[in-house]
Amino acid sequence: MSRKTVGMINIDPLQTGGILTPEARSALLQWGDGYSICDFCPGTLNEIRTPPIHDFIYGALPEFLGTDHARVTNGAREAKFMVMHAITDKGDSIVLDGSAHYTSFVAAERAGLKIKTVSNSGYPYYKVNPEDYAQIFEETKKDTGKLPTLALLTYPDGNYGNIVDAKHVAKICHEYGIPFLLNGAYAVGRMPISAKKVGADFIVGSGHKSMASSGPVGVLGVSDEHHEKIFEKSEFFKVKELELLGCTARGVTIMTLMASFPHVVGRVNLWDDEVQKAQWFSAQLENLGLKQLGDRPHKHDLMFFEAPNLYEISQRIKDGRYFLYKELKNRNIHGVKPGLTKLFKLSTFSLSRSDLNVVIEAFGDIIKKYA
Repeated sequence: MSRKTVGMINIDPLQTGGILTPEARSALLQWGDGYSICDFCPGTLNEIRTPPIHDFIYGALPEFLGTDHARVTNGAREAKFMVMHAITDKGDSIVLDGSAHYTSFVAAERAGLKIKTVSNSGYPYYKVNPEDYAQIFEETKKDTGKLPTLALLTYPDGNYGNIVDAKHVAKICHEYGIPFLLNGAYAVGRMPISAKKVGADFIVGSGHKSMASSGPVGVLGVSDEHHEKIFEKSEFFKVKELELLGCTARGVTIMTLMASFPHVVGRVNLWDDEVQKAQWFSAQLENLGLKQLGDRPHKHDLMFFEAPNLYEISQRIKDGRYFLYKELKNRNIHGVKPGLTKLFKLSTFSLSRSDLNVVIEAFGDIIKKYA
């Protein structure tokens, strides 16, 4: 959260899960000088014991992710690219869900992969059907002569907050012998998620989106079956892992991630309350004439709304499409992007019902003001 938004009610989906804990803010000051933790490095970041990075990467983090191995990366996109680059060959095919984040596409492009997508159902639910993965696998084999080398599911997607049955997707992938990557940028750190319970070979998380840390920083969990390929060592520098380019997150990114970690581990146990709160909030906005798109009932704090009444207002007043942003800002609310009125997303994560009531009342007052 920037200085300009400190003290405001924050409903920005990119920020709500990444707001620093007091412990992380302290770490930010303590470890903010350049490459401060590199003073303690024996040759590889993972082996630093003071501060206890070694224990975090080889103990607490993989346990939290439900994987055999884990690393901290410079972001979720870097973690996805690591997996794609390590286990595929240029010209291989990858299957992405139709709601995948753009970084999944560019990571695949950078790895030289052919991209196939599982379409979503479109307006208004944008659902991804797990069974469609099998169809795309078969189509890929028919078109290219071989099955895809990797499949990815975004869980949830960053637009609508839809949660696909990841276990079902994993089952289909395993039946075809295709490794499965779960992109949990909006899941890891917000909700209970275990790669082993899902059946995912790899899981990716975002520290600055969902784990209360400074960014960019990400996490990667890997099953034992694939760890040798993912963490292959350099021929010339024996302790350096190639896909990590030797080292990844150094300094405040990893230190704030570790400082917030006990809080993050605890807050995932409150996920049922977060879902109930999101569903209640969605119902209140729909009573004001807005329409929530995506999963219904919704199962995540990230939500996408269609607001024909607000859009109509924007077409006839002086401030035009910027009026909603300005009106919310005047009411100490941050998070709806400037210029958006007809379609926008927001998040209820970590906010109290009292704060959310303020947001609901603000939308109601704005609509009445321009009726």
